[in-house]
Amino acid sequence: MARLLVVEDDPFVRSALIRQLTEASHTVRSVGTALEALREVAQTAFDLVILDLGLPDLDGAQALKMLRGITDVPVIVATARDDEAEIIRLLTDGADDYLVKPFSVAHLTARMAAVLRRAGGRSGQAGEPAPSGALCVGGLSVDPLRRLAELDGAPLDLTRREFDLLAYLAGRPGVVVARKELLTEVWQQSYGDDQTIDVHLSWLRRKLGETAAKPRYLHTVRGVGVKLEPPQVHLEQP
Repeated sequence: MARLLVVEDDPFVRSALIRQLTEASHTVRSVGTALEALREVAQTAFDLVILDLGLPDLDGAQALKMLRGITDVPVIVATARDDEAEIIRLLTDGADDYLVKPFSVAHLTARMAAVLRRAGGRSGQAGEPAPSGALCVGGLSVDPLRRLAELDGAPLDLTRREFDLLAYLAGRPGVVVARKELLTEVWQQSYGDDQTIDVHLSWLRRKLGETAAKPRYLHTVRGVGVKLEPPQVHLEQP
């Protein structure tokens, strides 16, 4: 059972979602505007937010950015927009998943379960680290149990998904991890768009101070996958 906030301005859609999610043993609150959603999230600890984009007071994409400013609660965006660029922007801005309308409650429930599994913590999945230790790759330190990451002693400000991705790769240093494996193990999805991975890798690279053209830790092996390894040290010849 999860505590859910449904943000949907269409009263018929909202009523249907509330009824069916309640029948599935979830605790559901609902609002019809972005500002009401922000107030609810500020006052109540939810396990997941289902956010419609077509809200009357604020665009849902703006609402998502504002939500991310006050909480790390998982958000599934429900949208009638199937534009790929828009979906990438939503994922980049902090959405944990998205569904294109119309969708079935069974589909929504499956996506919710996957998001809630990811949000529930992923200790033990990144190389089974010792309880007192962190995973160290070069100057990078990742502690999956405390969910802390540092680069050269400086803390990294990572989103939950960025941390999960980094921790999974750090538990397999030097190993090329297939994109399908990342989708299955990090995103808990048996299928998906490779661009979802590319977006998160891009943001992770930026926080590690590198680019795809000039990688230090994250290396893409074209057609195969991604690996994380310490930067190479080039010794000058005497």
